[in-house]
Formats: sequence, structure tokens, C-alpha cells
Amino acid sequence: QVHVVESGGGSVEVGGSLRLSCVASGLTLSDANCMGWFRQAPGKEREGVGTMYTSGEMTFYADSVRGRFTISKDIAKNTVYLQMDSLKPDDTAMYYCAAGIRYCNNVYFAGRVVEYWGQGTQVTVST
Repeated sequence: QVHVVESGGGSVEVGGSLRLSCVASGLTLSDANCMGWFRQAPGKEREGVGTMYTSGEMTFYADSVRGRFTISKDIAKNTVYLQMDSLKPDDTAMYYCAAGIRYCNNVYFAGRVVEYWGQGTQVTVST
């Protein structure tokens, strides 16, 4: 059985920071090939935030978060992180971790074919 579990969400003020964690079980980060982060706000479609080839370090980001968000990994902990800085109200959403992403090099298409999804963690940025 394979599971990906994200955590670290919460409420922060504009300009604040938050780090989300995604722990994979039942597969290594290498097995996942590509992992990434997605988000969905009420009434909006799901959008890709960022992706990473887990066998290396290559990352891809949506224009809306580039320069503010950073994806990293800890192989020993089998964990992928999303560091979020300079948070804005528009960042408010449910954030999902994903593994086994097929179209890793295009954040805007990455969510079309995903093998495993996490349950989500809520991020709320207040004005």
C-alpha cells in the first residue's frame, strides 16, 4: 500500500511563511519519479504549484509562485517539502501533494496524470 501524506498547513498573515511536508510511504522518492504540489481554492479549478523530478533536483514552478515558493527533498526522511514565503491572500487554498506525476516538466499539465494523491492540507492567508 502506497500513501502520501501532507501536513504543515495553517493560518498565516500576509507576508508570512509556511512549510508544507509530504511524506511518502510504500515507495521511495526515486520510485515516485516526479512529485509535486497542487492547490485548489473554493470555486476554482485545481492548479499546479510546482513539481520536482525526485531522482534529481530539477524543479518547475507556476508563474504565480516562482521566486516565493521552493520545493526541496530529504531522501533520508522520504519527504518532499514546499517552502512558501511572502504569502498572499491569493495563496489561500487546499494544498495537495502528488506522486507519480507523468507530465513533470509542465506544471500546468502535471495534474492530468497522477498516480497518488494526498488528502490535502489547508493554507489560509489573511489580509
